[in-house]
Amino acid sequence: MTITQTGADPDANPTVAHAGVRIAIMTDETGWHTGRLKKAFRARGAEARCVDLADCRIDTTWRPHGLVVPGFGHALPDAVFVRGIAGGTFEQVTLRLGILHALRESGVPVYNDARAIERSVDKSMTSFLLHRAGVPTPPTWAGESAAFAQRVLMREAAAGRQVVLKPLFGSQGHGLKRLGARRGLLAPLPSLARYQQVAYLQRFVPGARPGFDWRVLVIGGQAVAAMRRIGGKGWIHNFAQGALCEPAELDAPLAQTAVRAAAALGLDYAGVDLIPNPDDTARPLVLEVNGVAAWRGLQSVTPVDLAAALAGDLLDRKLAARRRQIEQAGEPAFAVLPGRHA
Repeated sequence: MTITQTGADPDANPTVAHAGVRIAIMTDETGWHTGRLKKAFRARGAEARCVDLADCRIDTTWRPHGLVVPGFGHALPDAVFVRGIAGGTFEQVTLRLGILHALRESGVPVYNDARAIERSVDKSMTSFLLHRAGVPTPPTWAGESAAFAQRVLMREAAAGRQVVLKPLFGSQGHGLKRLGARRGLLAPLPSLARYQQVAYLQRFVPGARPGFDWRVLVIGGQAVAAMRRIGGKGWIHNFAQGALCEPAELDAPLAQTAVRAAAALGLDYAGVDLIPNPDDTARPLVLEVNGVAAWRGLQSVTPVDLAAALAGDLLDRKLAARRRQIEQAGEPAFAVLPGRHA
């Protein structure tokens, strides 16, 4: 599939166009992903450095912005790529997301921005927004009442169905429990203490064996690569849980559904997890949408340079749109881009 980079000038030299551009890659750990991103930005003439959000701070005496981003002095980066946000206390995570909000309010393009990440990291909000946008997704219930969750479980079991209990915040298939009647007996709902007293239940959709799901990477409103994740730990098909990855064809239903899912959450880039819909093959079901998506498994089965595609979309679409906005306001972009302030 061809990637079209919206906003790019086909006659321009991209290395020259982005010379001197400074990118902050927000991450709590460095490794394969950050190495690929830094190389991709460097190939486009931009300089990228890794910054831990935990090391950033709001300081209203720090002129002229009131924001301190290590490695950028009194300036701000020209753009931010969010690769990872470390877990922590509610206050710590709130502050880290607040830094991303503050960068956006300061005119720095943030990829993905804090609001989109907040939507995607909260599975209940993801389910709500997908449902509201008409994106196919399994029936879902979320609440703090264990009694209500037990009633949902009993009702689904009475109809011969099972549900999956998931942590509201979580990834890589950790903490998932499949619930329902087994051997004619209905097990009670597990204690919600492990789930921070929140029940997020999603109807289990049985599939073929061996089971599989799709991971589609959406970049800048386009589905650019897909894989099937087969096997893994029982019915959980995450790469981190031992699933095998193989290339998958990006047919129209798969690509269009993934793009609509990313758009529903307002994400610049997203890893969209889908499964076949037993009731309608033309409408695959979206299980989750990852706003800080890893792509190492996907890169192993696609010829598309995914880091280059991500870097290109940030520079040629998101940053270019910000520059045009500034120029239309009557000032040259080079004079007022955040990173140019001293």
